[in-house]
Amino acid sequence: MAAEWKRLSSMAGAGLLFGLGLLLSGMANPAKVLAFLDLGGAWDPSLALVMVGAIAAAWPAFRLAERRPRGLLGEPAQWPAKTPLTRRLIGGSLLFGTGWGLAGICPGPALLLGGMLSPQGGLFLLAMAAGMGLAGRLEQRG
Repeated sequence: MAAEWKRLSSMAGAGLLFGLGLLLSGMANPAKVLAFLDLGGAWDPSLALVMVGAIAAAWPAFRLAERRPRGLLGEPAQWPAKTPLTRRLIGGSLLFGTGWGLAGICPGPALLLGGMLSPQGGLFLLAMAAGMGLAGRLEQRG
C-alpha cells in the first residue's frame, strides 16, 4: 500500500508541478502562445525563455536518469526506441503544429484549461478526442 501511495503521490505532484509551470509561464494562455508564434507581427519572445529554462532544467536530469537502470520509485527505466522519420510522423507533426498555431493550445494546456472549466479548453479537448477517434479508425482500416 505504501508503494502505491508513493507512486500516486509522485504522479499527482508531477501533474501539479506541470500545471503550475504552464500557468506561471503563460503556456496556458492561448493569446500569449499565438503572440509567440506570430513571427511577422507583434512577436512575443518570452516563451522562448520558458523553453530555454525547461531545457536547462531537464537536460541534466535526463543525463542522470539515462545512467540509472531504475527510476526513483524502483521501477525499471523505460526509454522510447529511436525510429526513423516517416511520412506519417512528419504529417502528424504538421497537423499538430497547424492546430497549435490556429488555436494557441496544445494537449497539456488543454487539459489544464479543461480542468479550469474554460469553454475554449473544453472545446479543444472535444476536438482533440474526435481527432484521436478518427485517427484510430483510420489506423484500423490500414
